[in-house]
Amino acid sequence: MDVKPIRDYDIYVGKTMEFKVVKINHEFKNVVVSHKALIEAELEHQKKEIIAKLEKGQILEGTVKNITSYGVFIDLGGVDGLIHITDLSWGRINHPEEIVQLDQKLQVVILDFDDEKKRIALGLKQLTAHPWDSLDTNLKVGDHVKGRVVVMADYGAFIEIAPGVEGLIHVSEMSWSQHLRSAQEFLKVGDEVEAVILTLDREERKMSLGMKQLKTDPWEKIEEKYPLNSKHSAKVRNFTNFGVFVEIEEGVDGLIHISDLSWTKKIKHPAEFTNIGDEIEVVVLEIDKENRRLSLGHKQLEENPWDVFESVFLTDSIHEGTIVEVTDKGAVVALQYGVEGFVTPKHLVKEDGTTAKIEEKLPFKVIEFSKSAKKVILSHSRVYEDEKRASETAERKSSTDASRKATRKIKAGLEKTTLGDISELAALKTEMEKKESKKKKAKEENTEQSEN
Repeated sequence: MDVKPIRDYDIYVGKTMEFKVVKINHEFKNVVVSHKALIEAELEHQKKEIIAKLEKGQILEGTVKNITSYGVFIDLGGVDGLIHITDLSWGRINHPEEIVQLDQKLQVVILDFDDEKKRIALGLKQLTAHPWDSLDTNLKVGDHVKGRVVVMADYGAFIEIAPGVEGLIHVSEMSWSQHLRSAQEFLKVGDEVEAVILTLDREERKMSLGMKQLKTDPWEKIEEKYPLNSKHSAKVRNFTNFGVFVEIEEGVDGLIHISDLSWTKKIKHPAEFTNIGDEIEVVVLEIDKENRRLSLGHKQLEENPWDVFESVFLTDSIHEGTIVEVTDKGAVVALQYGVEGFVTPKHLVKEDGTTAKIEEKLPFKVIEFSKSAKKVILSHSRVYEDEKRASETAERKSSTDASRKATRKIKAGLEKTTLGDISELAALKTEMEKKESKKKKAKEENTEQSEN
């Protein structure tokens, strides 16, 4: 019927027109005719005349012939051209129907065409000045602007502050927080936002914006808000093997070293102590303003119990404990007050010769206590070994005492006997000496008489 798409065939009913016979089917007694064929020859002649006159930059009038999601086809009077969606408006649009409608007459400019001039690229927005050229000349870095989010990406959001004039807010400029996050967590298409101009390049037509600059940097007065030894509540953000990263407020992060989580527990990984997303109480231990990091502690919320443990877990003192972990190097024993001790394999041997196992509850003797290293070394075998040794020592001592007592008694008896004998011998000696003296005297007297 026509070279253009027909949307209402009723207008042709009853109308007398010229047609060209294009096909005859004698079998079905059917004749195919075309009105389009008659006008195409004329249009072809007109088309050649139009194409011959086409030049880049030329402005023509056309009619909207068809609308698609990617652009608009324009009838230039027998020749079709395409306005791509990006060339309809300086601003961003979702569909060409936002700008044009069918059968609408438009002024368009020729942007490009191929050598045979079969494909013609047209533009509509090029007929108006670029919005950047009319941007307020007084606008400068540091000024506040308002706009609408037109495009979202993981790395940021494009804000249209005027039709055709956009600025990028990078995700790092959306919050003072140092956590890697997606821009979708902060904004969505259609949001109205206020921002600060960070960079402005009129020649390149580029602008970068920031949202976080509308708020005070929390690190400017960090020492006043979070002084040393102050206590705060923080949110667990992430784990590493050496500690827990937490956020006290947006933009203020800190690290709790694994050694500062507990005074008593030997923690191998922070996941044993807390969970991501949990709230945890902390104490500020150190402030690194340059690197925007706080060193935090959790165990420091309480007094160091090892000051007390020093007088409880004395060397050679015995305590009841439960084996909670066994490895090739030894066993971990849970003691009272939440203290954990360590036992080497040789000190796990029981009196019957077997080795103590996990979850067994046994008495353990402290063989080493280190307050500085927060270490308690235990032994189960020492308990019964020392008891046996003490018993044997007591028996030996008892036997020795009895022996010594008997010896003393014997010695006492011997001494008494010897002294008695000496006394009798002394008396006998005296008597004998007297008799000897009398004999000697009598002999002398006899000798005297003989001489006379």
